[in-house]
Amino acid sequence: MSAILQQQPDPDRVEAFEERICAALNEAGMLQMLSLGHRSGLLDRLADGRPRGSVELADESGLNERYVREWLGALTAARVLDMDDERDVYTLPAEHAARLTRDAEANLAVYAQFPGLLGGVEDDVLRCFREGGGVPYERYERFHEVMAEDSGQTVLPALLDDILPLVPGLIDRLEAGIRVLDAGCGRGKALMLMARRFPRSRFVGFDLSEEAIGWAREQAGKVGLDNLRFEVRDLSDFDREAEPGAFDLVTTFDAVHDQARPLNVLTGIRRSLADDGVYLAQDIRGTSHPHSDADLPLGPFLYAVSVMHCMTVSLAQGGEGLGTMWGIERIRDYLHRAGFGSIEVHQLEHDEQNDYFVARP
Repeated sequence: MSAILQQQPDPDRVEAFEERICAALNEAGMLQMLSLGHRSGLLDRLADGRPRGSVELADESGLNERYVREWLGALTAARVLDMDDERDVYTLPAEHAARLTRDAEANLAVYAQFPGLLGGVEDDVLRCFREGGGVPYERYERFHEVMAEDSGQTVLPALLDDILPLVPGLIDRLEAGIRVLDAGCGRGKALMLMARRFPRSRFVGFDLSEEAIGWAREQAGKVGLDNLRFEVRDLSDFDREAEPGAFDLVTTFDAVHDQARPLNVLTGIRRSLADDGVYLAQDIRGTSHPHSDADLPLGPFLYAVSVMHCMTVSLAQGGEGLGTMWGIERIRDYLHRAGFGSIEVHQLEHDEQNDYFVARP
């Protein structure tokens, strides 16, 4: 007799779970269409609220009409778009445009890109389930592009007015001129913003990705930021290689948990700080306990991101594979083990996905 028959499942719970899976399939289809709408510019084109047919929208966008027509149908079925069946035109309601377009206060269509991006490495991850190891960074062709869009919503708009002021007096110090490192800087948008705002300070960005650093260098060169430099650097041995006392401020933005050796990175950050220096970190909000993480708004999604990216890229380097959802208990433990004596935890109203840590020697 099979295990499922021995368990005698509750029929009501079976039905409820089946309905949940069907709903998830519909939502997954919607996310794929939102991703295409974001990347193609179709959602932005519809943001003005003017009704359009598929021919007009395709002509305006320079896209193939047949694909545009089917896309419109998909998002109408998903109840994202409204359709006037008599006129055969479609409208993006203002309430939806407020969360799906580039000019909106928050563009959730950015996050709709993740399922497709991570789904592209599913075969690689399945191989790792069977054989161990991990999937290297270079298999994620658009990862830094999408993460730059992500940080453009959670970090950049809040950096100067909300995040940096978490450290009392930091703005004044930056204006006077200090030495700043962003470890795991990605495409370096946060650093570029700070370098423009605080010309007397000196900024450095380290990242393992040659693609991300190349992009950052090109963009910084275009705007003439001579107080900012970027360096391709593996931080796995930062605990030994960091120059002691080299920086007054070190920042990381969701960059520690996917490192090969996160404790080494944190120990190196502590080593690199001046005696009166401060470490300011953004990292994923979690409890360090899966059963509690189930109550987080994005808990299941972030665990999936961990399996499909953050954990596996660390394992690909022979690393720890800490994972996205290491959580506040483990973060505090790692910071103490790295040598930090004072640790504060903050939450910001605009960002329900992350916690913010202020750590001092």
